[in-house]
Amino acid sequence: MARRATNNPRQKRSKTCGCPPCLEDYPAEQYGERKKRRDCLGSWQARYRDADGNQKARHFPKKSEADAFLDSIRTSVRQGTYLDPKRGEVTIADWWTQWWPAHKKGRTTTKNRKLASWKHIESKWGKRKLSSLTHMELQAWMTAEVKGHATQKKVLELLNMMLRDAVRDQRIPFNPGEHVKVTASPPARHPDDLKPPTREQYAAVRSHLPEYYQPLAVFLEETGMRWGEATALRRCHVDLDADIVKVREVVIDDEGRLMRQAAPKTAAGFRIVPLTPAARAAVETMIAKWNPADTESPLESGMHPEELIFRSPRSGGTRRVRTDEGDLVTVDIEGVLNRNNFKRIWLPAIKAAGIARQVTNAETGRTEWWPRVHDYRHALATRLHAEGVSEKDVQLVLGQKRGGRVTWLYTHGSDEALSTVLAAMQGQKARHLQAVS
Repeated sequence: MARRATNNPRQKRSKTCGCPPCLEDYPAEQYGERKKRRDCLGSWQARYRDADGNQKARHFPKKSEADAFLDSIRTSVRQGTYLDPKRGEVTIADWWTQWWPAHKKGRTTTKNRKLASWKHIESKWGKRKLSSLTHMELQAWMTAEVKGHATQKKVLELLNMMLRDAVRDQRIPFNPGEHVKVTASPPARHPDDLKPPTREQYAAVRSHLPEYYQPLAVFLEETGMRWGEATALRRCHVDLDADIVKVREVVIDDEGRLMRQAAPKTAAGFRIVPLTPAARAAVETMIAKWNPADTESPLESGMHPEELIFRSPRSGGTRRVRTDEGDLVTVDIEGVLNRNNFKRIWLPAIKAAGIARQVTNAETGRTEWWPRVHDYRHALATRLHAEGVSEKDVQLVLGQKRGGRVTWLYTHGSDEALSTVLAAMQGQKARHLQAVS
């Protein structure tokens, strides 16, 4: 076994030191006069070999620090736990450029959510080195600067994914974000803000919608389908002989660009939804209006709005747009329904119906309107629950993975339920309550 070097660590000569060895290596005539010293001010160089046998070196202001570093390095190399310190000196932003290409595949909505979460991380930690992050400062940032329960949850999820992979890539010894906690509470809402409108209220809203959009409102209310599922419905997926529609794809918003996606929200989203007479009439109205093609185009071929049941009233028309060069050109209007554009029609309708109510999140300050278009799903689930339909059957219609999730997520108490509970409490529909001594 080779002998350990006796001059490791060794002191490096400095141009700013005035000790005799430094003055000899860096003469005053060439490097300027310095105050003469007995002890050298130069840093101590600790030399070592990594697990691959490559020579490395680090500098320390004191010999004791260099000795301690060498002891720890030699021990980690022998135990197989050695990590090259320089690999952890990459910044968070540089690590993202290496990490993201390996993780950006998957659902477009998931990818966009990660990109949105990355903006929070980049603005705070982008210039910091991986190895410099600590648990306490990450927790303080999460508590004081990241607002909202959902935002904290998604941002922390992405940060932990990046840091776990940094550990696996042997850049840092442990994940400093592993035990960071989400501190914001889920927004609490009053039951009035959770309970969907009644059928009478929805009828009032529908009466204030433009006539063209009324069949869409009926269809959403009768089927409980998600917005992206309803607007992606194609003629080939409708069977009027059996009064069913097949949910096979969705329309998603990819940063303002509408796209087709094969898989719905979960695997349970692939399902068959029965059509009530009202829903069937709504579909027949739109088929008579547009005469959609019965073909089934492949997803990768584009939107193919000529196959869609529900479209924008301007579908098939043209509009003038200005190019980047400043020229006016005529382009076709695909006519795929956009959720944000529909809100411009929805908000005046719920206000005119007298049921619109602003709901403000006390923590984030964001304001939204009740009811939402998505509340059609809540209304159908509540209605089916009140009729005694089993959780499993409601799950199949709504496209949820677990039947129990339907109960706590989508079903809400009704005014009739309050009457039933009151009657039971008064002993009219159940046995009297007995005092316990």
